[in-house]
Amino acid sequence: MSEPAYLNSLREGALEDKALKARELLKDCTVCPRDCHVNRLMGETGFCGTGERAIVSSANPHFGEESPLVGTGGSGTIFFTSCNLKCIFCQNFEISHLNEGEEVDTPVLGKLMVGLQRLGCHNINFVTPSHVVPQILDAVHWAAQNGLRVPLVYNTGGYDLVETLKLLEGVVDIYMPDIKFMDPTVSQELMAAPDYPDVVRAAVREMHRQVGDLQTNDQGVATRGLLVRHLVMPDDLAETRKTMRFLATEISRNTYVNIMDQYRPCGRAYERPEIDRSVTRDEWLWAIDVAREEGIERLDQRAGYRLRFV
Repeated sequence: MSEPAYLNSLREGALEDKALKARELLKDCTVCPRDCHVNRLMGETGFCGTGERAIVSSANPHFGEESPLVGTGGSGTIFFTSCNLKCIFCQNFEISHLNEGEEVDTPVLGKLMVGLQRLGCHNINFVTPSHVVPQILDAVHWAAQNGLRVPLVYNTGGYDLVETLKLLEGVVDIYMPDIKFMDPTVSQELMAAPDYPDVVRAAVREMHRQVGDLQTNDQGVATRGLLVRHLVMPDDLAETRKTMRFLATEISRNTYVNIMDQYRPCGRAYERPEIDRSVTRDEWLWAIDVAREEGIERLDQRAGYRLRFV
């Protein structure tokens, strides 16, 4: 069984070096594509509203994640407060928009990781991490020195700079990005990020370059690789066919994909009539068919389970 990538980086001294380089980004913040250029080390905050310390809303074993992450012991999720996208329809609006949570320093964040491992979690799953990469690297360095031995999952909305992702090479074992929208106009209207389609494509390419297709052990638990999430939206606002074609032709036909049917109006979705309703079962089944038509067959097992009982 292969060990998590960060242990080799720890032995070579690269992990500490990456943490120090990432921390420098906070002085004139260019951690994510927002390029806020605030000094977070001096308490200034930009789009994400997060300063020197990360803010955590919860840390628990989670059994609702994708099948390869959950196994029998669950995925050790650490939910970070705030977000660098702040989708107006966010289902975690209190966390992403209202910043509910508590600031944590490096040892506390590191202890959360080790504690989740002790509970039997198969991995440490950083949820919404894009704006706190420096804090995560610092805490992983601490945790690796204090017994952390399970894979790391980078569970992101996909709005990540390639330059920041390169600091995570040799640290993150499993990348799990969303691919939300492929239309700049929709991305602007719902996330205030017209560059999202270009950014997410570049980010997913870099993630796959680092870790390749998803790999699992004999128990079917993920150990390394790329897992993509795609949320089906009303009236195909997420452009499922374009998304699946991108994955099949520019990433890998063996990409593991979770096509999600859970969209419902939350947050400020009521402001936009086109998203002020839930996704229908027919829309989700259509998206599954489209994925297969475009050559993506490696779908999350829960999708297969639901389909057998249609």
